[in-house]
Amino acid sequence: MKSTIITSGHLSGSGHEYKKNNFTLMSKRTTILVSLLTLPLFFSCKDDKKVSHPFETTDVISIKTATVESLALTNNISASGLVTTENQANYSFKIGGVVRKIYVEEGQFFKKGQLLATLDATEISAGLNQADLNVKKYERDYTRAVNLYKDSVYTLEQLQNTKTGLDIAKKQKEAVAFNSRYSKIYATSDGFIANKIANEGEVVGPGSPILAINETKQNNNYLLKVGLTDKEWASVKLGQKAKVFLDGFPDEAFEATVFRKSQAADAALGSFQVELKLDMKNQKPAVGMFGKAEIQTDKAEDFIAIPYNSLIEADGNKAFVFVVENNKVKRQPITIFKFDNDQVFVKDGLQKTDQIVISNSAYLNEQSTIKIIK
Repeated sequence: MKSTIITSGHLSGSGHEYKKNNFTLMSKRTTILVSLLTLPLFFSCKDDKKVSHPFETTDVISIKTATVESLALTNNISASGLVTTENQANYSFKIGGVVRKIYVEEGQFFKKGQLLATLDATEISAGLNQADLNVKKYERDYTRAVNLYKDSVYTLEQLQNTKTGLDIAKKQKEAVAFNSRYSKIYATSDGFIANKIANEGEVVGPGSPILAINETKQNNNYLLKVGLTDKEWASVKLGQKAKVFLDGFPDEAFEATVFRKSQAADAALGSFQVELKLDMKNQKPAVGMFGKAEIQTDKAEDFIAIPYNSLIEADGNKAFVFVVENNKVKRQPITIFKFDNDQVFVKDGLQKTDQIVISNSAYLNEQSTIKIIK
């Protein structure tokens, strides 16, 4: 076979051979071009086989369900307030004068009968002596009037007037003696000084407050004063039990009972005041300490109870759950009444026969295909 050499500007061999060889080269180029054009189509076909369509087949989600429960829940009342004592008082002197001595300081505890403060006794002693001298004078006048009446010198009216003057003098002496006893302040019960209003050396008038005190009888006289709404006030009865938690004693819960109910609303706060008597055991709280109370009422209400893990999108007292109906799930809005550990008490939104989803809720929507497992 002859070799055909193609050089620049020169061809060797016959024309037939040139055409043949030229056709052969063009055929090869055509074959290569066809192959290159076919290659993307081949890869395109391979890629099409790998493309998956996840939404063409629906995944089945396994879930667990539970029937909602109906429970009778005691509607306890939550309230907060400040610690005080059963009795508060302002001690003062019966008469005016100069404060001689105050024997206690603010915050100091005292016992019943303890001397707390006195007035300067100079003026008081002078008043007592004057009243005593006045009585002695009228006694002499009356003795003389009796003798003159016997001698028919005094009339009966004159004798009676002299006797009346003597009686008045004696009563005046009693009044001065009574006032002198109240120139000293004695504690009428156990307690502590909440506020010392006056100081030694001050001139005070009759009845001016000297000491503000709080009584504490046998350490069982502490109260928690709380404010309630109209409805809460009406449901509270005297003697009902309560649990109280004080910020000053965070690790303790104190027993309490409803002690007093106000019969008028507080004009400043707009609420009704209720006082809870505290059993403080061996603790002594400060007056004004903040506390929270759970008052146990007798009123019970039926509530729907569901597991905590059945909730989705909870916000405050609003939340959603999935309810199973006809083998489909439905997103149901509910209103929460309260939480209790792993249970949720529902105010409205569910019926007693509803089946709720308690597992895999995060993977569900209302178009999900479900499978209920036990």
